Amino acid sequence: MNARFTLLPGDGIGPEIVTQGRLVLDAVASRFDHTFTYDTQLIGGIAIDETGDPLPAATIASAKESHAIILGAVGGPRWDDPTAKTRPEVGLLGIRKELNLFANLRPVRTQPALLDASPLKRELIEGVDILFYRELTGGIYFGESTTSDDGKTVSDAMTYSEYEIERIVRMAAEAARSRRGKVTSVDKANVLAVSRLWRSTADRVMAEEFPDVEFETVLVDAMAMHLLSRAKDFDVVVTGNLFGDILTDEASMLPGSLGLLPSASLGSSGPGLYEPIHGSAPDIAGTGAANPLATILATAMALRHSLGLDDEAAAIEAAVETVLDNGLRTPDIARGGPAVSTSEMGAAVVAEV
Repeated sequence: MNARFTLLPGDGIGPEIVTQGRLVLDAVASRFDHTFTYDTQLIGGIAIDETGDPLPAATIASAKESHAIILGAVGGPRWDDPTAKTRPEVGLLGIRKELNLFANLRPVRTQPALLDASPLKRELIEGVDILFYRELTGGIYFGESTTSDDGKTVSDAMTYSEYEIERIVRMAAEAARSRRGKVTSVDKANVLAVSRLWRSTADRVMAEEFPDVEFETVLVDAMAMHLLSRAKDFDVVVTGNLFGDILTDEASMLPGSLGLLPSASLGSSGPGLYEPIHGSAPDIAGTGAANPLATILATAMALRHSLGLDDEAAAIEAAVETVLDNGLRTPDIARGGPAVSTSEMGAAVVAEV
């Protein structure tokens, strides 16, 4: 297969971890006889510095012409001026909008070798394997904001249409069919009108189109508790933008480190955007302390979801599990023990692939 990737290293540790992701993709291409090409473009703070725009036109054009986009991270203290005309995060929101990426996928899976790295007891997290589907382009983050004349009263509107709910629920249910066959929808229908629309729409889609998939609805506050007490009970979880943002950050601590978790942002068609869920970590940029595994696992998601290369994705995931089983740790998961650098961890994964 010939495939083209757009690489968006971004800011902070982004360039370091994206480099390791590319090296792993090269190893996959060599092993499975593929040809992968890459186009590196700007996004975020570095794009502001070099072009004045956090999402230059050249970046958008490259992304639309690629099979998949690999993103590092954006932002950092140097761009936090509240009076600035634009911010790095505008680039991330912008590319999601340009590519109509409405579904954010976050797999949360514990690694057997790192069960003791989690703040929760081993018996609570062993075997956890959850795939979150978070609606990404609607809800309160994109609703209309209003501010009173005196600035002392502010409101943000949470808005969803049936269509937006239908498409994310369908995508989650399709994924469940290839996993353990269970979907959990999370809402706040006992309080919010928009959640009542979410619930009735999800109920209808699941009943009419996916009768073979086990389905349940859980209130968001109960779900927050269940993730800490019985996370193993969940397979595919689908929810709106705000609830998904909060719950996936909570769930990210189950495996013990943000440095282990990838994510994908997908639309109905076109290239997907793949990235680690962690930020730019400017405090460790350039020190070799960054954990590249989330980005490496994001490349596996790209191969699976954008290119349909399941065996190749599984090879990357198996390689990551092997290097962890072999005892390799970056500082974030070393728990005070011996640690390897960003490039050493990447090289170990490449060798296993």
